[in-house]
Amino acid sequence: MTASTPAGTVTLALLGDTMLGRGVGERLLVDGPHRLVDRGVRDRLQDADLRVLNLECCIAEAGQPWPDPNKAFFFRAPPAAVETLRWLGVDAVTLANNHALDYGHEALTETLDRLHGAGIATTGAGADVEAARAPARLEVEGVRVAVFGVTDHPASFAAGPARGGVAHAELQRGVPAWLRQAITAAAADVVVVTPHWGPNLTREPLGYVQRAADVLADAGATVVAGHSAHVFHGARLCEDPSRALLYDLGDFLDDYVTHPSLRNDLGLLWRVTVDAHGVREVDAVPLRLDFAATRVATGEDRAWIDDRLRRACAVFGTRVRDAGDRLVLRPAEHSGRLPPVAAQPPGGR
Repeated sequence: MTASTPAGTVTLALLGDTMLGRGVGERLLVDGPHRLVDRGVRDRLQDADLRVLNLECCIAEAGQPWPDPNKAFFFRAPPAAVETLRWLGVDAVTLANNHALDYGHEALTETLDRLHGAGIATTGAGADVEAARAPARLEVEGVRVAVFGVTDHPASFAAGPARGGVAHAELQRGVPAWLRQAITAAAADVVVVTPHWGPNLTREPLGYVQRAADVLADAGATVVAGHSAHVFHGARLCEDPSRALLYDLGDFLDDYVTHPSLRNDLGLLWRVTVDAHGVREVDAVPLRLDFAATRVATGEDRAWIDDRLRRACAVFGTRVRDAGDRLVLRPAEHSGRLPPVAAQPPGGR
């Protein structure tokens, strides 16, 4: 538990698409695993109780590129990338995405072995469909957290009864029964579902994404934290029971080309404080993503993020308040279902 949260609550730090291969991997090998993210961001991560991200690459030396002539990008990080995740304090990653099998099943197996050997839990991929669909299970001070990873693309990466791969669900057709049932039967105080859904570079969540998020919440998900668009979307806070629907977390670390208007070089470190009754508070720290380097956003970058998040959240009836070192999200008509946690001391965490 952090010093800023009362007993019985857990603060989750949720990070979006994190790519540690290609240019990021090259920089990692030159500068070392602790230079990709600045200490200001790391400090904010350390202030959370648990840290979960979408690992959008394999971490391996083995394997060959996936045999698909239409696949344009293949992301493989060097083994030292595990130390970057450890330095950031990452507790769990989801591998349910369109890059988990970029270098085939051998590389996926190596990735799982390296992560588990470092004490990092995984979800969303495994040696067979049962393992891929199983949640990562975490616990802080007796609060049990289950994290489910799932992706709606590509179907060719799907795990089978005797085949490794990802937890695939055709969410465009609705949330499958197996996923609803797994959430309901999770036997956890807090359930996080982190789907990789929809196309890249969309300004807002597609209709099927919004519908699927509602179904996941109704099944018992405390937090739905999506990714895939590479830009953050607005969030909807449900009050009865208290749930947080974060449609897209955006990017956290990469070497991607910047879209001139969507600004995928600006992002958020999302933080959700929860207890057994639901969501207590949601806030976000503005980030600047340079080439293979992430830092806290300042000046015009921070102002752009603030404006963008306010407009994106207003669509879902969510207000955004500037709290100095973070942006705090609240329902438009606050009814007391999201009581504030203990106040942060002046000057940040």
